[in-house]
Order: sequence, then structure tokens, then C-alpha cells
Amino acid sequence: MKQHNIKLICSDIDGTLLDKNRSLSNKTLEEMHRLGRRYPIVLISSRMPKSLRQLQAQLKSTQHPLVAYNGSLIIDGETILFSQEIPFDLIESLQSYIENTSIHLSLYHKDEWIAPADDYWAKREANNTRVKPAIQELAKTIKDWKERSISAHKIMCMGDAKEIELLYNRLKEFHAHEINAYRSKDTYIEISHIQQDKASALAFLLNKKYPSLSMQNVIAFGDNYNDKTLLEQVGIGVAVANAKPEIVAIANSVSFSNTEDGVAHYLAKLS
Repeated sequence: MKQHNIKLICSDIDGTLLDKNRSLSNKTLEEMHRLGRRYPIVLISSRMPKSLRQLQAQLKSTQHPLVAYNGSLIIDGETILFSQEIPFDLIESLQSYIENTSIHLSLYHKDEWIAPADDYWAKREANNTRVKPAIQELAKTIKDWKERSISAHKIMCMGDAKEIELLYNRLKEFHAHEINAYRSKDTYIEISHIQQDKASALAFLLNKKYPSLSMQNVIAFGDNYNDKTLLEQVGIGVAVANAKPEIVAIANSVSFSNTEDGVAHYLAKLS
């Protein structure tokens, strides 16, 4: 490993850093605490800031920035370094697209998570992320946000796999020019602004916060489609064994799965 070039550790969360219980294992905490004395540790995820801050506290890395919503929001303490919202018109388009379907559409802005109902999908995400949503009908949220002149940093569509497939195809056909949309599961679509992904967010953060470092000084871990550009552009891109085949194919190295503490095992090689 080219560990002498590594100056910063960057990791995805779900499917990568967390174990089968969606928690930080003792081995992961041990390695992160050991290395955190020498390297900045930056969490980079599709999750909202509130959820990431909980993990930062356990990792003892709250002094470092975090990258939320796949790069659409970068926060350093209480300071917002970067914010990129999805065009508001897309939310209204989605409202019409999901009429007469069972699709759940959650909207995220900074630390707000607005769900249309406290249904199966809201409960599932709340259990996964340890954050509870505010419950409000989509039409009311659209009205409120329009009055506040804000939009979403992330949109999450969840539901029946066939309905999600149809919606995903519609998004690709009509909105590929303005959004990044990827299926993190066959029942999920995660949507962010087209101009932002994890790699561009990290490059921005390095320039803003760590100007002496380059992407070649970063080791990054990931498992899913939204990690592809990140793992391609850093000095060492590591896929966990459970990663999508396309991610394994482009990674510099592959570690154990997330349920086998793959990140911790790889970090144990860093002195």
C-alpha cells in the first residue's frame, strides 16, 4: 500500500463502514480512534447531517467536516461550506409522477427530513439512520418550501420495485440533464443535483479546508454506485467485498465485507 502518501481517510457509511446491525463495530471504532490521532476522518454519505453527526461523535471526529447527501451539503462544525439544492420544479414533477402509485417520497433539506406518512418506509429509514422524520403531506411541504424559497438537497423515493423501476426510467428519460438518480436498492431511488457527486464534493473540501492535500493523498472506502467517482479519483480507492460488481471492478483494492469489518481490517495496515 502507498500509505506514505495517505493524509486523509474518507468513508461511505451504509454497506461500507457499518456492520450488520447498522452500527460501528468495536473493531472499527478501535482502528478509527487509533488513526484519528494522525489523520482527518471525513464521513461522506447520502445520509443527512444529523445522522452523520451521531457517527462522528462515536468516531471522535467531530472536529472534521462531513459530506452529506452525496456531496450536496458540506458542513464544518456549524458552518456550511457548500450547498447545492435540486431544482424545485423536479419536486412538483415527482408529485405528478407518483400519483396513483404507492411510492413514498421523502424530502431532505439540511437537517430537515419530511416524510408524507409514518409508514413502513419512514419507519425503515428511521431505524436505519437513527433519525425520525417530520410527517407532512407532500402538497403542504411543496407549498411551505416554495414560500421559503428552498428546495431539497436529496429526494428519496421508496416503494414497490416495479413502480420504482418505472419512475427511474422516467427520471432518466426526462430529467437526466438536471439530477443524479441511482437505485441504492431495487426499492429505492436516491436523487441529488446533477452537478454534485462524492468526488467533486471531496475535491471542493480539500481545496477549501485542506489546501496542502490532493485527491492522491486520500484513501476512500465505498460499496455502491454513488461511490464510483470517489474511488476512481482518490489515491487509494477500496471497495468492501459486498460492493456492487461495478465498484469492485474500478477499486484499487478490495477488503472484507462490511459485516466482517472490512474498513477496519484495511485500516489496520496504516501505521
